[in-house]
Amino acid sequence: MSSRSMNCDGPWDAIVVGSGASGGVAAMTLAEGGARVLVVEAGPNLTSTEAFGSEPGNLLRRIVGLTSGSHRRQSQHPGYWKANPRLYADERLHPYDHPTNQPFLWTRGLQVGGRSLTWGGITLRLSDEDLAGVNVDGEQVGWPLRSRDLMPHYAELERWLGVHGGRDGLDHLPDGETQPALVATPAEQRFAEVVRHRLGYPVIQSRGFGPWLQETNAPWPRSSSRGSSLPRAMATGRTQLMSEHLVERLLVNAGGDKATGVVAVDQANGNRKELKADLVVLAASTIQTVSILLRSRRGEQSNGFDDPSGRLGTRLMDHVSTSQFFAFPEQVHAAQPPLTGAGSFFVPFGRHLSSAEFQGGYGLWGGIGRFDPPRWLRRRPSCITGFLIGHGEVLPRVENKVTLSERSDRWGVRVPLIACRWSPNELAMVTHMRASIKACIDAAGGEAKPIKDLFHLPFVEPFLDGAVALSDGAAPPGYYIHEVGGAAMGSNETSSVLDSSNRLWRVPNVLVVDGACWPSSAWQSPTLTMMALSRRACLLALSGRGG
Repeated sequence: MSSRSMNCDGPWDAIVVGSGASGGVAAMTLAEGGARVLVVEAGPNLTSTEAFGSEPGNLLRRIVGLTSGSHRRQSQHPGYWKANPRLYADERLHPYDHPTNQPFLWTRGLQVGGRSLTWGGITLRLSDEDLAGVNVDGEQVGWPLRSRDLMPHYAELERWLGVHGGRDGLDHLPDGETQPALVATPAEQRFAEVVRHRLGYPVIQSRGFGPWLQETNAPWPRSSSRGSSLPRAMATGRTQLMSEHLVERLLVNAGGDKATGVVAVDQANGNRKELKADLVVLAASTIQTVSILLRSRRGEQSNGFDDPSGRLGTRLMDHVSTSQFFAFPEQVHAAQPPLTGAGSFFVPFGRHLSSAEFQGGYGLWGGIGRFDPPRWLRRRPSCITGFLIGHGEVLPRVENKVTLSERSDRWGVRVPLIACRWSPNELAMVTHMRASIKACIDAAGGEAKPIKDLFHLPFVEPFLDGAVALSDGAAPPGYYIHEVGGAAMGSNETSSVLDSSNRLWRVPNVLVVDGACWPSSAWQSPTLTMMALSRRACLLALSGRGG
């Protein structure tokens, strides 16, 4: 791929900000449609060896990341302990603020490929039930779309990416155009049978990507933009990449109704560059995209855009979650299948919950017998280990928001201030989740235990004590890395930031195609829907069609 030193000033037909799941699909769609595209990425262009590393080097990098403070917050997430820490942003160079009493764990992937390089690869569609939204303080907050609007884009992505999944026939979780589901472990099969028959809960094999190394010997996983959409975009000969340049703001004309490009900050020296294009596509990840828009408003800039809704930055959401590990009575087999997006299972309640005293829905994601360490590291050698993680829909509340802090980063870019906390609705949902998790484990004959009571973790245990994400209650917002909202799409400019084609109401040549555009959170893993929205919005832009 192109290097960071290339002259990319333009003008371009389109600038895509961000190179992750949404940005990769945007670049591919636009370039294959004939547009000349510049992809601007804040992080470096790593080789696959640099990106994924190996042990024990990754462990040493984790220790450095923790002791130096560069990964103080991000290390709370379990994914940090199985990935190369190079795929997590240095919090000292890329700071953010939150109120002292409202912790927010913002995980950032600043490199070409973004967080798609650490994505778990679960691909669940939204249903019309989800898109109808929720009622918040007397207002029905829903989507200006229905499943028919997303169906062709879901189907194209699922077929092309080769995701796996079953035909489960659930109205609230539509089936996809998938390859056959992967086989569950024997323990998962027993668990599912018992939970279905004793509790009447639905249990399905998860939908998503299979194990990377068993699929191909390609240098990048298919679930990442580096292994899928970005190579297709580059193959057109109409796409260039500018890495290590963080987009600070939009360039907007004097009338405030057209973007002429973006201002990007060279991360090597702080120099600012004006990059010109006819179309700007923001896919920098939810909070970063919202921050770019906040820095581009009238009042922040002499030439800025207006947000007639007054809602920009408000109604930030992340999935509320709680987790439980458990011992399951079965010997560890010599070869354990890996835990992947398709190699796992779901208890997909959605909104179909009994005795629910809250709005929204949730699902339980789990796996059994997929990640046990060698026998000498297991405290219960006669058992294998399972987990269940609930992740649930969060209400779009005006008080959960992103604003601009008075603090700036090393190059003078004002950083986000994130104020987000769970409401009584989410806390009631977590109580219900924990009861459902307990019911499943008890029915299946498992024994709920903290992870440190299941494994000997000599290098990790000192960092687990007091970890907020491992408490019995709800992990803090941001923990699940499914943040959405802040620049919601809608049917009119007084109640939404974007129109139904993902365009800024007053600046229609700016598209927002990552999680920032979501009006409500639903409960499903959001990445496939983000990619479908990105493809749809870019095809509409190419065709010149409006909302």
